[in-house]
Amino acid sequence: MLLKEVCTLDAICADPQTRVLAAAHLMRTHHVGDLVVVEEPDAERVPLGVITDRDLALEVLGNGLDPATTTLGSLIHRPVVIAHEDEDTSVIVERMHTHGVRRVPVVDSRGAVVGIITLDDLLRVFVDEAAKLVQIMSRGRDREQRTRR
Repeated sequence: MLLKEVCTLDAICADPQTRVLAAAHLMRTHHVGDLVVVEEPDAERVPLGVITDRDLALEVLGNGLDPATTTLGSLIHRPVVIAHEDEDTSVIVERMHTHGVRRVPVVDSRGAVVGIITLDDLLRVFVDEAAKLVQIMSRGRDREQRTRR
């Protein structure tokens, strides 16, 4: 299955100069646990990194940094792990495993953010697929019982 079919579209983005306090407000307003940090949030939206609510808690609050002055740019880890919208989910699972990340910005052919794929998104897809496989087994068994009486 292609990432563009399962990713969360319209990822919430912020620029590197965004202060952590404003970022926390953005997350709360949009009910998300992450922001994609991008160059030019109103234009190209090239991803620089992903900041999570956990980053805010552990890196900022846990280290006694001031959320009113600390910027997102000071928190991002490089290089950013990205996914392309036309990649298969199996490819990004391997990439997430290799890099130890749970959230990855999804970009289009120009490199602009079109969404974000998370571990939760992928688990939902794979659980749905596993459920379909169980249904196939059950239906096959039922069909066999009906036809072999």
